[in-house]
Amino acid sequence: MDSRLDRKTKKRKRGRKVILVLFLLIFSLLGYAAYQFYSGYKMAGNDQLQGDYKFNGVKDENGKVNVLLLGVDSRGEEKSRTDTMMLAQIDPKTNETRLVSFMRDIYVEIPGYKNYKLNTAFYLGGPELLRKTIKHNFDIDIQYFMVVDFKGFEQSVDILAPEGIEMDVEKAMSENIGVSLQPGVQNLNGKELLGYARFRADAEGDFGRVERQQKVINALKDEVLSIGGVTKLPKMAGSIQPYIKTNMSKLDQISIAKDILLSNTSDMDKLTIPVEGSYGFGSYSGVGSVLEIDFEQNTKALKDFLNGKSPDEAATE
Repeated sequence: MDSRLDRKTKKRKRGRKVILVLFLLIFSLLGYAAYQFYSGYKMAGNDQLQGDYKFNGVKDENGKVNVLLLGVDSRGEEKSRTDTMMLAQIDPKTNETRLVSFMRDIYVEIPGYKNYKLNTAFYLGGPELLRKTIKHNFDIDIQYFMVVDFKGFEQSVDILAPEGIEMDVEKAMSENIGVSLQPGVQNLNGKELLGYARFRADAEGDFGRVERQQKVINALKDEVLSIGGVTKLPKMAGSIQPYIKTNMSKLDQISIAKDILLSNTSDMDKLTIPVEGSYGFGSYSGVGSVLEIDFEQNTKALKDFLNGKSPDEAATE
């Protein structure tokens, strides 16, 4: 019969084997993730987003994390306007994510310039001037920014979902989006999904486009959270890196991505600025057609939403 000493010795040996197996497993997973990240990164070749942006981010006084998300079609140029302007707010305490879309044609005061459309602030002074403009007009502090070239979006979608992302296309779409889409439920590849999100050549204009952009984000989040999607994350992350400019460290990016993916609901709360009933249409020489909004009403709605009220409550109170 084994002595107590022999049993302890065998137990220690089994413990060492378990630790060794776990170490090898973790090492293998990290090696796989690193290889996939690098293989995704190489896909961009020498093609990458141009520009060197400054950003004097300001932390939210309530400990939440505000990130300015900007989508651009750079076409190799250093200066471009942004089609997509969103504010993502992550609450680290509750794992809740909220998303605000700003219409690009809002007529605003741009610090140091005359009044222009909101997206012109990015063209004139990059994400820092856009941050100042949002603060000046809506009194919201923003800590981080992320500029993503649409090329990176297309590529990452194709890696994440080689068979495409399922989307219900409401109508025929083709004008100024580089693809031709027909109505109905179908799987869209990266280029088609981007075209769907950017379409605005109908009566809904930018309002319809913003709604579609938010639908696309929800669909992508669901795909990422699927079993197959999780395994493709490293390669997807690597493929989009050359097309991103941000003031976030890699650890910050991973932490924020984790919070968004693990947020409490798959259908995150979303708000569009301006809210319904708070705007009219105008036109100015050298500027074109604009949205003239009630800033007091929209600032209140924005703050109410970011402080926890539902989109409907924030938009109507």
